[in-house]
Amino acid sequence: MPSDALLDVAIVGGGLAGLIHLHYARRAGLRAHLFERASGVGGLWRELPAWQDIQIRPLDWTVGDLPVAGPMQPQILANIEQWVARFGLADGISLGCPVRQARHAGGVWVLESPLGEVRARHLVAATGAHNVPVIPAVQRQGAQGGEPPASARGRDLRASAQVGELPASVQGHELPASAQVRELHSSALREPAELAGRDVVVVGGGASAFDLLELCLEHGARRIVWVYRSLRWFTPTRKPKAVAGSVRPLARQQAEGVPIEQQTAAVDADLRGRYRAFGIEALLPGRPVDLRHDQVFPGRAGMLAGLARIERCPGTVRGVEGHEVLLSDGRRLAADLLLWGTGYRMDLGWLEDPRLAAIDSTAALAARCGCVMRSLDAPDLYLPGVLLDGFGATSWNYAIIARTVMSHVRGQARLDLEPTAHRLNHLDVVAHLAARDPASFGGADARAWCREAGLGTPDDRPYALP
Repeated sequence: MPSDALLDVAIVGGGLAGLIHLHYARRAGLRAHLFERASGVGGLWRELPAWQDIQIRPLDWTVGDLPVAGPMQPQILANIEQWVARFGLADGISLGCPVRQARHAGGVWVLESPLGEVRARHLVAATGAHNVPVIPAVQRQGAQGGEPPASARGRDLRASAQVGELPASVQGHELPASAQVRELHSSALREPAELAGRDVVVVGGGASAFDLLELCLEHGARRIVWVYRSLRWFTPTRKPKAVAGSVRPLARQQAEGVPIEQQTAAVDADLRGRYRAFGIEALLPGRPVDLRHDQVFPGRAGMLAGLARIERCPGTVRGVEGHEVLLSDGRRLAADLLLWGTGYRMDLGWLEDPRLAAIDSTAALAARCGCVMRSLDAPDLYLPGVLLDGFGATSWNYAIIARTVMSHVRGQARLDLEPTAHRLNHLDVVAHLAARDPASFGGADARAWCREAGLGTPDDRPYALP
């Protein structure tokens, strides 16, 4: 693309959200281009190990006639790539093209990239929320004592941020050896078979840690110790995630107009009943579930079935010394592997505005957005990653948002700057946007549109492409 041309919309990030926004920009007749730092599209799903899968049913991931073959990483990546082929998006994408900085100046966005300076009226920051794998900064010493070099201490490791690169020694999300315990972030465990016969410590209280615990059981780890500071709400189940992670029950309640307080109370009661039925009250989080702020993910059937084999250690890791992991309560655990299921942080450091660059989580991002994803800090900036830690049918919700963003760019919708008081989930997003974008929703009121989507879509069908 000519670097001196003024775009209507620049999109940074070639994952699912970015590609969907490119499709809807083109469908709206807008001049749009997408910039992706990697050599291919897919975002984080291009980098994750093959054992990683989604937290929802495949039918709730896909949309319209872009079917997904299954819930695993290769299948999800293939589904994301389908958007490029299905809608002929390739000529609107620059791969291997990191945006080093984006600033708003002179009434437009100015992007610094290998293509030169690119200017656009509107900017979609589709770099996601899971950019930097988090490994806590704990003390690390070798068997003979002494502090390892600064480069080997606990740190956040950049996975898919648009700016900067890490040294080759840590690009795989594994710290350089400073003790005899090998440390890996969950995103760096490429071959789960290496867990066999090992003494493994898993750290974290959320979805990534649950995945790691299940892998340890599945692949025959000799000893499994689980260290967690706090626990997230999950749905105890004997079903696979691909079955248990359905958003349709929530959609039906939303479509029928059940208030969020009643939805929350029903989910809380259901979850507590499940925890009791499974005999795992010890894993109850310390506060009631709140759908306005919490993401409830499906439990791991294998992990729950093998829970008796897992040694549970509430607390934190204080350090690694020689062949041992040191806990905050003074315990020392002999270990071969220390697996960090401690999640990711967001990296918006490529945005020049320091208010935006400082945001590192979806909760912090949501607090700085109006109309779900419109930035309160910079003009004509949209951040769809705010939805990543909520409930919803991923592709479909991105499509709903992208369609309204482009309607707003064309002057046909009104995305106000009123902050949303809490997270909007699934059909709540529809209701919120329908009132501000009646043209895109066929003139129907929000309640009618939600009822048709939530009650008119059979459970064995994906949502229609909006």
